[in-house]
Amino acid sequence: MIYSIATVCLSGTLRQKIEAIAKAGFRGIEIFENDLITHNGSVHEIRSMLDDHGLEVVTYQPFRDFEGLPSPYREKAFDRAERKFDLMEELGTDLLMVCSSVSPQALGGIQRAADDFHELGERAAKRNMRVAYEALGWGKYVYDYRDSWEIVRRANHKNVGLCLDTFHIFSRQTELDTMLNIPGDRIFLVQVADAPSLSMDHLSWSRHYRCFPGQGDLPIGQFVSNLHATGYDGPFSLEIFNDQFRAGSTEKTARDGYRSLVYANRAAEKSADTEALEIPSVNPPSEVQFIEFAVSDNEKLALTKLLSQLGFCHAATHKRKDVELWKQGNIHLVMNMEPDSFAQNFHQQHGVSVCAVGLTCTHVDDMVERAKKLEFSPVYGNPENDTHGIPAIYGPGQSLLYMVDDADQPPHWEREFKWYEDATQHAFLNKVDHVATTMSYEEMLHSVLLYRAMFSMKTMPTVSVSDPGGLVKSQALQTPDKGVSFTLNSTQASRTVSSRILDQYAGTGVNHIALSTKDIFATAEFMAKQQTEMMPVTANYYDDLAARFTLSDEVIEKLKRYNILYDEDENGSFYQLYTSMFAGRFCFEIVQRNGYQGFGAANSQMRLTMQARELRG
Repeated sequence: MIYSIATVCLSGTLRQKIEAIAKAGFRGIEIFENDLITHNGSVHEIRSMLDDHGLEVVTYQPFRDFEGLPSPYREKAFDRAERKFDLMEELGTDLLMVCSSVSPQALGGIQRAADDFHELGERAAKRNMRVAYEALGWGKYVYDYRDSWEIVRRANHKNVGLCLDTFHIFSRQTELDTMLNIPGDRIFLVQVADAPSLSMDHLSWSRHYRCFPGQGDLPIGQFVSNLHATGYDGPFSLEIFNDQFRAGSTEKTARDGYRSLVYANRAAEKSADTEALEIPSVNPPSEVQFIEFAVSDNEKLALTKLLSQLGFCHAATHKRKDVELWKQGNIHLVMNMEPDSFAQNFHQQHGVSVCAVGLTCTHVDDMVERAKKLEFSPVYGNPENDTHGIPAIYGPGQSLLYMVDDADQPPHWEREFKWYEDATQHAFLNKVDHVATTMSYEEMLHSVLLYRAMFSMKTMPTVSVSDPGGLVKSQALQTPDKGVSFTLNSTQASRTVSSRILDQYAGTGVNHIALSTKDIFATAEFMAKQQTEMMPVTANYYDDLAARFTLSDEVIEKLKRYNILYDEDENGSFYQLYTSMFAGRFCFEIVQRNGYQGFGAANSQMRLTMQARELRG
């Protein structure tokens, strides 16, 4: 298949789009009519740019409101088609994408439409052109690919084929089995788009919320499996209408687009003399093995105090570098002050922050190969400063995601660190529950694709939470066994806590780290004795809690005493406890899960409200 992308997916001028598309690795491009019309130059110049960048125009689109028209509209439609064929000859493409009519003048009838397409096929054949017919989800009469296929079948012309678009199929919840009855050579074009699950009109959903495969909720995998069964081997293309994409980085969006096709097709694109290069299957990571902080000496003193108050101990120091390991249970927190290291370069850009997360993985060599195929280029750090040799890829905000081999024996901790035999380990906290990161919405879509494509993580339903300054969108991702979880938070409101954190970091940054305990009350009592500064909770919250849940007065009083938040779902109960913000950037969350599956979304407004007060000082 030829991997392709429509110019409508990207921001920028047509020249910028062409350059970014070629740089991302695509061989094909769909020229969207508006991009050509608004280009300040000739069609000949566009073709020269395309040739210079080695791009094949797989289609010119869209051609609207063609079939089923009465006279004189019908004759005008054919005249328009002839003019498009003229343009396509100049552009160097032979395929015109025709979408089903929404014209108020259009008449219904499968056979009437088929007759129109047979005549269009005759005209196209004389020009060595072809046409691909697509069923729009909001078409007047044809909005189902089964009907568009019947029209193509009845047209019975070798120059008339089908265009399949995943969004139009899934937005109508159309079954996919009929695809298996369509010969692959009768499909001329395939356009893939993902989208979040929303309840709204098809046109608005399509025009604003499409996204790349792997960034939404549609079952793209089943579509691709059925597509392979047809024997199709033509353009595999992206047509994405998304407000964030058209306002974001042209190059970054194009790169994400290419890797989304690799992910959706489970293979890198084949060249003329090779088979498709399958991406290795991998197991999801099993745990967060470590979290690394970039800190200055002064910030290290403050963070040391906070970690001690949470029950962490200084367990080890690196043998050659200015790096400390703080440990509790199975939680490893690293403080990196080593000059000229990745951490300190990250610190220069973002200040005190989480600069890296280590994930325990199996078959890391396969993970590295998968990263290469998906164009998440592996990095190994500066050999002058980073001696562990653990491969990583860039994660949200250009932080690092290390892939730590669970077969590495002895582990890097034992090889590179000097351990203190007298280090005391408290039993209050046992593992990392999840890591929450604040980012722009564009970065959020990029990160969703990264976690799903690289680490086989699953998305949970997106939720909108209330902040005093506006709404915040939150997306959680988990490995199937829930051993690793990330929550991503984004907002377009400038006065929210999330926006203030973005300002503090000058970009994407971790906003809280959730650590698990088996006894929230014992942990809270310990932290109170250590005089740990905790996020206060209003008395009104506990009055409401008593009304919502069947909790004894004694339990309510204990929750209130320690500022512990509470929630329940059908699986069990959930307790949350937050520290005050560290440097106005992040906090630690202590959680206890008793079967509960969520992340305490019901309590998010309380957390954000109290954090907003804290940040205002």
